[in-house]
Amino acid sequence: MFTLIIALLAGLSAISIGGATVAMRRSRRDARIARQRTLGGEAATVDAKPESSRVLDTIGRVGQRVSGGGASRTLAAQLAAAGFHHPSAATIYLGVKAGLMLVGTIGGAILLLPTDLPLVMRLFGCVFIGSLLSFAPNFVVSKARTKRRKDVDRHLPDAVDLLEICVGSGMGLDAAWHAVTDEIRGVSDIFADEMELTTLEISLGLSRADAMRHMAQRTGVEDFGSLVALLVQADRLGASIADALTTFARGLREIRSQRAEESAEKMAVKLMFPMVMFIFPALLLVMLGPAVIQIVKVMGTP
Repeated sequence: MFTLIIALLAGLSAISIGGATVAMRRSRRDARIARQRTLGGEAATVDAKPESSRVLDTIGRVGQRVSGGGASRTLAAQLAAAGFHHPSAATIYLGVKAGLMLVGTIGGAILLLPTDLPLVMRLFGCVFIGSLLSFAPNFVVSKARTKRRKDVDRHLPDAVDLLEICVGSGMGLDAAWHAVTDEIRGVSDIFADEMELTTLEISLGLSRADAMRHMAQRTGVEDFGSLVALLVQADRLGASIADALTTFARGLREIRSQRAEESAEKMAVKLMFPMVMFIFPALLLVMLGPAVIQIVKVMGTP
């Protein structure tokens, strides 16, 4: 019976986490479809499934009640940095957390109430399990945000080089931005989506500097923030954008080289633990094992 209860709780947790992940992915898919529909892309003819829309609406209403009518802008910004640009992403996120907490509390009650523990401990355990399960969306969002930041940081030097080539060949910055968006999509959909979203904001009337600042805030990459400041300053002072991009690209390559050297130097320290725990004992066993066996044999003979 106890094993059955544990299996049931594990199943409920897996279903809840899987449902939360599917809901967030569908939210991101709907947001991408909306952006492409606004830009006139081919995905404009693709419609979200009515079932998924109803599920997201229900979860969003639950989250809206939990948040007291609306989620904070900070939470919406964090979700946007993780790639969830749906207008109701924040309320859906809160609804998923509330649902997981409810499932965890019920599962904890099924697991702990039949036991002989004190009532206070059983109630505390139910609430603790529910609270612990409700933090699963935090982990998913944090992991997605970190993944996007690392992806943008890894492909930023290549994008700057492409911008430099396009602007140096005589293209305007907006045309070069469009060209780099198309080229970078072959290696990074995340970076291309962020650049496309920046283009969408510009087409909706936002200034280029503000749209690029929003991209820097969403990605959380410091080097991209420096690039935005450099482009804004060059545009304001009337300097050559191509020269500014050339200087920035050279500095970015130097920073990448320095980071690689720093990582290589840290590798020796990181290898100490596996060497001491696994490699050195095996070496000592191979080198000293035969000698120890011979000593034992000699000492054991009369």
